[in-house]
Amino acid sequence: MEPHHVDIQVGRKVRQCRWLVGMSLQALAERIGVSYQQLQKYERGENRISISRLWEIARVLEVPMAHFLEELDGQVPNGNALRASLLSEKEAIKLVRAYHAIPETQRRQLLSLAQVLSKAG
Repeated sequence: MEPHHVDIQVGRKVRQCRWLVGMSLQALAERIGVSYQQLQKYERGENRISISRLWEIARVLEVPMAHFLEELDGQVPNGNALRASLLSEKEAIKLVRAYHAIPETQRRQLLSLAQVLSKAG
């Protein structure tokens, strides 16, 4: 039986949040009391996440539970489809985390460079 699209979406959001906070699969699995294999199945949508388990995941990742339910059925809150698609890519998440680790003055310079480069292409 194929995973339900809602289970896939919720699992994808769990993975994105985990990546954003820089937490490993093993670390989150331990914190919520499941094996890393079980968490992998949750993230792929192969196994459904119970509401109590989703609550625990939200608590550990420090996000509201509603975060995992955003964008269901293609509905993106506030019309922010670009942000949703960008954050689904692991490289984009790594880039955002690295960007925020740079001192503010250098961040502004990096942003200026990125804007120039994006217009050059």
